[in-house]
Amino acid sequence: MDAAPSSPAAQVPARTVPTPEVRTRLVRLLDRDGRRSEDPVLSPYVRDVGADQLRELYRSMALARRFDEEATHLQRQGQLVLWAPMRGQEAAQVGSARALRPVDHVFPTYREHAVAIERGVEPAELLTVFRGHSAGGWKPSEHHMNVYSIVLGCQVPHAVGYAMGIDLDRRAAEAEGREVEPAAAVVYFGDGTSTQGEVHEGMVFAASYDAPVVFFVQNNQWAISVPFSTQSRVPLAERAAGYGFEGIRVDGNDVLAVLAASRYALEKARTGQGPVLVEAETYRLGAHTTADDPTKYRLREDESRWSELDPLIRLEAHLRDAHGTGDEFFADVAADAQAFADQARTLVLAMDPPVLEDFFDRPYAERHSLVEEERAWYAAYQAGFADTDSGDDDDTDDDDVAGPDRGTQASGLTVAADPVTGAPDARTAGTEEDLA
Repeated sequence: MDAAPSSPAAQVPARTVPTPEVRTRLVRLLDRDGRRSEDPVLSPYVRDVGADQLRELYRSMALARRFDEEATHLQRQGQLVLWAPMRGQEAAQVGSARALRPVDHVFPTYREHAVAIERGVEPAELLTVFRGHSAGGWKPSEHHMNVYSIVLGCQVPHAVGYAMGIDLDRRAAEAEGREVEPAAAVVYFGDGTSTQGEVHEGMVFAASYDAPVVFFVQNNQWAISVPFSTQSRVPLAERAAGYGFEGIRVDGNDVLAVLAASRYALEKARTGQGPVLVEAETYRLGAHTTADDPTKYRLREDESRWSELDPLIRLEAHLRDAHGTGDEFFADVAADAQAFADQARTLVLAMDPPVLEDFFDRPYAERHSLVEEERAWYAAYQAGFADTDSGDDDDTDDDDVAGPDRGTQASGLTVAADPVTGAPDARTAGTEEDLA
């Protein structure tokens, strides 16, 4: 008698992952206790980084952290609409940003606050976005940094296209006998975004055209509430091999290693050697956003373990032990960070809300008929609201007043007239019962 056929589930091969021996090695130059080590490939890229430079790196990380804390407080107090905390990712952001040149162009997500500060974006420019007063905050051309990307992954093909443009400009300049300063594009995204289709498409194009772009992935272990172990079977740096370019896996809580890896990757991109993917393994110590509660999906044991790997604590230990940096320096940094946070709070509280009418001037450089139609409709809509403060006891019958600009009363609600036909606009018409 033949054996019963096995079920489809039984025929599926067991889930396998590469053994640790064949995985991309993790580069680290400062261990968790702050002891410096050597790497044959990346150490030469930070030979120039001594005590003074390390102290500046620490200062930048400390200012960014205190700014992040203050923004979180402001949101909790109702002064910001939302905030995306970056606590724990300071080394990944400051280290990579310090490797950039002014001509390089950055494409961020919505969490690269330390990168923005390093690129010269003012606190007011950054916070006006999260206060709901601006859709951008700053001019990308002034800082060589795009505005924040809220849609996950959209910035990746943007960065690749920009990098392809850099290469085309270089070729055109060479054909004309002109020299241009080598540049690259750097695009930031997280482990969650790495599963988006736009990332795959961007990497295919980058590899196909040897675009001078660095894909900088901050693997903070969580795509909101989904752990990295669910998203990928292997380190993200290994995905680069599938597209035909190099991937580097670095300790994202080691600012020195991140700086070295970023310099290495940018050098390859700027010199025509194609794209590079840098995976900085770090941890989001705070919430995904201030609308998130990480206690619902994370273990406190994991948070405690990663807190011991805090990038600021690690660099402070190195500065104290290896360079004799004393309490006075750290006290000065704390005071500067507090002053930076106080300035940010003052700027937020002094912000005036935008005038909605001004937004009609922004879509086009010149007047546009469709926008003007919307402007007229909005003006008529606003004019239709009764002035309850006027104290006007005029008993004039509103039905005797004609014209397209008057408001029509319906069950105690003011209904704007259409600016073209003069009829009540269906978009605002209704009764109190309709809106209950």
